[in-house]
Amino acid sequence: MKILRSRKALSPVVASIILIAVTVAVSIAVAAWMGALTFSFTATEQGQITMLQFNTGASPNNILVTFNNTGTTAITITQMWVNNVQIPTTDITPTLGPNTPANSGVQWTVTLTGTGITNNVVTSGDNYQVQLVSAKGNKFLSSGSAPS
Repeated sequence: MKILRSRKALSPVVASIILIAVTVAVSIAVAAWMGALTFSFTATEQGQITMLQFNTGASPNNILVTFNNTGTTAITITQMWVNNVQIPTTDITPTLGPNTPANSGVQWTVTLTGTGITNNVVTSGDNYQVQLVSAKGNKFLSSGSAPS
């Protein structure tokens, strides 16, 4: 007696295997895409000005600004303001710009010459607000008083 095999049963099995393979491939592609989105959203600019040191005896007077980057990405500081007056980059050492990323512990010396801030001097006992602005538009503020 011959056992008859049905060839029709083979077609649904092959179709099921192909369907499972396509589903797995699409799910892997979606997982990789979502993973890339997650990494781009977690790259945050976080930082703080940790110290303002006022030098009132030097000529010209200056303010030493210490900034710490506590985020997950490098921060490029493009502007610095003191008491709501933008400081020209020529009065900042090192110069701010696209090639000056702020990693942890970066320090800038702000020399108050030609800036129009109260006769271009740091006056003992006066309050100063320093604001750093990143290339992404984030603002980092700190204030302090020059020692008497």
